[in-house]
Amino acid sequence: MSQRDEFHHLFDETRGLGRDLAPGLTTRIFPGEHAMLSVVTIAPNAMGTMHDHPEEQWGVLLEGSAIRFQGGEEIEVRKGDFWRTPGGVPHTMRAGPEGCKVLDIFAPPREAYRKAGQGFG
Repeated sequence: MSQRDEFHHLFDETRGLGRDLAPGLTTRIFPGEHAMLSVVTIAPNAMGTMHDHPEEQWGVLLEGSAIRFQGGEEIEVRKGDFWRTPGGVPHTMRAGPEGCKVLDIFAPPREAYRKAGQGFG
């Protein structure tokens, strides 16, 4: 494998493992050996499903605005904000009226994607 295969771009919709998370929520997943990145696009006012997982998760709001529902609290986030979600804490997001784009970082990689190959779809 060429080292060029290890380089990606946030706005290249053809790279990563594509997945629909909920109506109006899509992601492109980039699993590694010890961490995993996910670029999530949320349509205006769309909301994910409340969930939790054992992996630690960090998030960065790249574009737009949103409400982060985490551990029973509702927290407004705007472009440039970032946060940590410990494993086992219930969470989701609802995008603001302009929608949003989030970069999520998981450690370790979520098990479902740990051995997944590259390629969109």
